[in-house]
Amino acid sequence: MRKFKKLACLAKIETVYGTDSVPLAANAIQLSDVTLTPLAGEDVSRDLLLPHLGHQGIELTGNYMQLEFAVECAGAGSAGDVPGYGVLLRACGLSETIDPGVSVVYEPVSDGEEAVSIYYHHDGVRHVALGCRGTFQVEFAPRRIPRFRFNIMGLLGTVTDQALPSADLSAFQKPVPVSKAQTSLSLHGAPRIAESISIDLGNAVEPRFLIGDERMQLTDRQSIGTAVVEAKSMAAINWFDVAQAKTLDALQVVHGTAAGHIVQVDAPKVQIGRPSQGQSQNQNILNYSLPLMFVPDAGDDELVITVK
Repeated sequence: MRKFKKLACLAKIETVYGTDSVPLAANAIQLSDVTLTPLAGEDVSRDLLLPHLGHQGIELTGNYMQLEFAVECAGAGSAGDVPGYGVLLRACGLSETIDPGVSVVYEPVSDGEEAVSIYYHHDGVRHVALGCRGTFQVEFAPRRIPRFRFNIMGLLGTVTDQALPSADLSAFQKPVPVSKAQTSLSLHGAPRIAESISIDLGNAVEPRFLIGDERMQLTDRQSIGTAVVEAKSMAAINWFDVAQAKTLDALQVVHGTAAGHIVQVDAPKVQIGRPSQGQSQNQNILNYSLPLMFVPDAGDDELVITVK
């Protein structure tokens, strides 16, 4: 009998793509809400025409592992320290720039994306995946703990019986729920009152199984989001005019107030899509749901995450 809640996950950046970087206890990731697809891929039938009917079996091809999970969105404990989830942001096509004692900044890249090796231990069984890359979403909603939601895909490694390893989770800090005191949103030049703000990095990750090469490849990035804001008068802000004018302006989300416990998201040019109203209300207060499109300014700068 294996217990569902006994789990450890280790992830480490690879020096050479697809070559096991051998994650250790110091590379542990603190997860929640985990879904593992241990043997994803394609089922190929031979489709033979025979003198008799019956199933001919299948070939399992293009095999890979897929892992979906949440990680709490919090600082690193001290300004300038790398957060425990930093390795995952790098595996999602973000660069990491460390300013010691000040901040760690994550920005998109369009080439040279990194990858990680993952050891996923689930009560006595270890799944290994190499060359892992992915994408993520993050949502800030009042009275809730903000979490990154990662979707990671990797080349299929071994599945073996292994004892659960030790896991050093000291890089993961206790998060604070989203609130007026801890969280602020500025959108298109002014502070906004919001029910929620969600951001989707929008990476396209393709399993590439070719003659001479196999890899998980980031092929595109279309960062989007949704802001659910209190509906104001048209004199205060006319989101319909903003949308029709295709106006580009900044977004900033700051969560946390104490140094070492702040996560900040900046986007210099955000376009507002078609505002929707419908039944959008909470506690009988009317809201607008605003689609967001994150547009690069100088290139590879449409979405910047700063941990400080």
